[in-house]
Amino acid sequence: MLLKNTSTRFGHISVLIHWLVAIAVYGMFALGLWMVTLSYYDTWYHRAPELHKSIGVCLFIIMAIRVIWRFISPPPKPLASYSHFTRISSKLMHFALYIALFGILASGYLISTAEGGSISLFGWFDIPAILTEQGLQADTAGVVHLYLAWILVVFSLFHALAALKHHFIDKDSTLTRMLGFKSDTK
Repeated sequence: MLLKNTSTRFGHISVLIHWLVAIAVYGMFALGLWMVTLSYYDTWYHRAPELHKSIGVCLFIIMAIRVIWRFISPPPKPLASYSHFTRISSKLMHFALYIALFGILASGYLISTAEGGSISLFGWFDIPAILTEQGLQADTAGVVHLYLAWILVVFSLFHALAALKHHFIDKDSTLTRMLGFKSDTK
């Protein structure tokens, strides 16, 4: 079992983190869109936001681990077949995905703690409010949260389309490396 990344492929930890984040992002996006449609008398009116917040805290922890893991186990080198444009656009897209995701997580925290309340992590323990009652904190953070969520989903779709383009058109090993499969370095 290959845990760490090598110069030619991603290790199982990187692959696991990547796909956990992808599933969490799309699940949270769907949950967020659904929960804003709930009426006050709906059973899930209070449960859905608490679940959304708890998963958000877990996602923050996973993303912090992911950033640390990139230093412990750097990603594979770009394929030799990549053009200069592909190398630069890949770095920019990954940077944009990280910024959008951390922005969503930070704005979600600011929404949830705007009135001084803590965030309960599945009832196990609470994350305290640090910055509170800053004017229109909840409203401003809510707008940022919404737009960044849409930006993240759109960018991640471009990211997925690029991986599919590499696999089916360029016929290189970009996608198979991220799926954790052994592949040639073409």
